[in-house]
Amino acid sequence: MNRWKSWGELPEFMKNEYTLRYYRRLSRKRGSMALKRIFDVIMSLILLVPLSPVILVLAIWIKADSKGPVFFRQERITQYGRKFKIYKFRTMVDDADKKGSLVTTEGDARITRVGAAIRKYRLDEIPQLFNVLAGDMTFVGTRPEVEKYVMAYTPSMMATLLMPAGITSDASIKYKDEEKLLKAADDVDHVYIKKVLPKKMRYNLSYLKHFSIIRDIRICIETVLAVLK
Repeated sequence: MNRWKSWGELPEFMKNEYTLRYYRRLSRKRGSMALKRIFDVIMSLILLVPLSPVILVLAIWIKADSKGPVFFRQERITQYGRKFKIYKFRTMVDDADKKGSLVTTEGDARITRVGAAIRKYRLDEIPQLFNVLAGDMTFVGTRPEVEKYVMAYTPSMMATLLMPAGITSDASIKYKDEEKLLKAADDVDHVYIKKVLPKKMRYNLSYLKHFSIIRDIRICIETVLAVLK
């Protein structure tokens, strides 16, 4: 289980007046955060059993469609600025992160035929259940970013690193068509950092402010409904 750190143990880059406000609020909800971890472990184990055949079918489909590994692994940032390897089904050509931006736009030429179908229903996220089980991620929380984008966080955004990175969130639901928003951008990274990321972070910070297990369950249900739509 991830240990709640004292203020003095936090990385120096996280320490500021904004983070302190959220730290004090979350410190009063440590019982709920412990329940959140228990929920993560139980639900990831429950889901992995029926999804095992789906994982096998998708793995074969991806391997048959294009050259490269079945899984895409990339270093991301989670709670307290810790680095970890996120797992996803590969939906782009091999080494896609070295052939363009670290964010994906609609119609991105790097996306494979099978990858486009998998991304449509967010099936590429299924392997992240292993990240949740390992404690690197949680079901609901700020989506994990690569270090490049985390280093572009404003002082207030650093507060989102007080909790583990998540598979879904209010921001993920509101910006599920993020790729379309970035499609027309001349400089994708600039637009993402200056325009998209700040808007998403408003939702993420609101989540920290109003965190509860009931809210987590609601967001999970809303995510499933959003994908089905």
